Amino acid sequence: MKSLPYFCRGEVIRGFGRGSKELGIPTANFPDSVVEHLPADIGTGIYYGWACVGNGDVYKMVMSIGWNPYYKNTKKSMETHVIHTFKEDFYGETLSVVMVGYIRPERTYDSLEALIAAINSDIEEAKVKLELPDHLKLKEDNFFTSTTIMNGH
Repeated sequence: MKSLPYFCRGEVIRGFGRGSKELGIPTANFPDSVVEHLPADIGTGIYYGWACVGNGDVYKMVMSIGWNPYYKNTKKSMETHVIHTFKEDFYGETLSVVMVGYIRPERTYDSLEALIAAINSDIEEAKVKLELPDHLKLKEDNFFTSTTIMNGH
């Protein structure tokens, strides 16, 4: 995918309430304004990269880009799971991410257990891949330290 690495940032909004409650895997959702700017070659599926909340530390993340059921699957959603335990929610904070690589396509699972196992496997894969030198250096990108918000995002 020629558009990777892809840098974006936006406000964390309330999502579908699925991530944390059903899966025990909290996700941060971007507003439509961020999702609509995704390059065309970044399709649905699971991605990995780096994420930073507000002016905090940069952590590993996995992101699911999928079709949003609330809009009868006509709009995409971007849900980021930051691989770090936060003490509280960060709705309203700015989330900065760089999508570094692609893990797998979106799939439908027969059970919640199968979905949770797949996500945990994605997390393990992301942790390993992000240690590669080319990926690791993006953690230090000045995108994460520049506090100016580019083009209103």
